[in-house]
Amino acid sequence: MKFIASESFWELFPEAEIGLILFKDIKMEEKSNREIKDKLDEAHDKALTYLTKPVLSENPVIKVWRDAFKLFKTKKGARSSIEALLKRVSKDQDVGSINPLVDIYNATSLNYALPCGAEDIDKFVGDLRLEITKGGDDFMAIGDDKNSPTLEGELCYKDDEGAVCRCFNWRDGQRTMITEDTKNAILFMESIDSDRKEDLKEAINYLAENLENHLEGKVEVHFLTKENTSVEIK
Repeated sequence: MKFIASESFWELFPEAEIGLILFKDIKMEEKSNREIKDKLDEAHDKALTYLTKPVLSENPVIKVWRDAFKLFKTKKGARSSIEALLKRVSKDQDVGSINPLVDIYNATSLNYALPCGAEDIDKFVGDLRLEITKGGDDFMAIGDDKNSPTLEGELCYKDDEGAVCRCFNWRDGQRTMITEDTKNAILFMESIDSDRKEDLKEAINYLAENLENHLEGKVEVHFLTKENTSVEIK
């Protein structure tokens, strides 16, 4: 089983880089401990330093994604995951605890103002691909109760069963979501800003270190570029 960032993705974002962590044999806990929750709280304060302009969408770490989402078909109102987190921060709303793995990657996302997501590897059907889709891929978002298929021309993560994450990094699906039973996960951080390559590397290292420290699994780090477009994940 592989993860493949397809040619249709690199045609849109030739300077992009995807930091990827394979995290296996996870010792998942049902709830986060105090240390993880403290890291999430501290990340809230760090995230405020990225919001220097009064209009949320004008802050560079958000504007770059607003511009990116104009390059492919999106569902109305779709925004990058980092914008959703920073919007909460801008309103002084806490990013609530979900489970240890999700809390760790949300803290990383806030600390570095980069989108981050994770999926359960064992729930994939065939290879996972990031590509422009022809549309009609089955997808049920976390929290929804009905199918919401992808659109023609939409950029999404998908496998042979359907979409895994819609509109690049907007919303994850129920089928491959991280749960307390997850044993093997893949985590993504995407950067489309060539000036933030070092930030991405720092963020991935921070994420890997905290995953190892708190959940004891085996961590494998990769970086994908247009010269290195795939990695074996299982």
